Amino acid sequence: MTLDELDRIVAARAGASPEESWTAQLLAKGPEKAAEKFGEEAVEAIIEAVKGDRARLASEAADVLFHLLVMLRARGVTLAEVMAELDARQQKSGLQEKAERPE
Repeated sequence: MTLDELDRIVAARAGASPEESWTAQLLAKGPEKAAEKFGEEAVEAIIEAVKGDRARLASEAADVLFHLLVMLRARGVTLAEVMAELDARQQKSGLQEKAERPE
């Protein structure tokens, strides 16, 4: 599965009834709740990375990617916008890009 495919799944589920879709339920609670859930999943992924459990880390990373896309949708940011930002960053080294960020 690609991120584009996952994004299409999130979009389809976002349009479903909140009684039938976790994604729709989460989005109905607002962008703050979507951000909170993303944060919870990110922390769980960090814990598994520190523990060194590869299978659990892969599972939590999948949750992170899914909930990232839900959070972006909640704020109207498209995956295409994120990918364009990543493309733009490829023109510079990571150290150069970081040095040029505003404080």
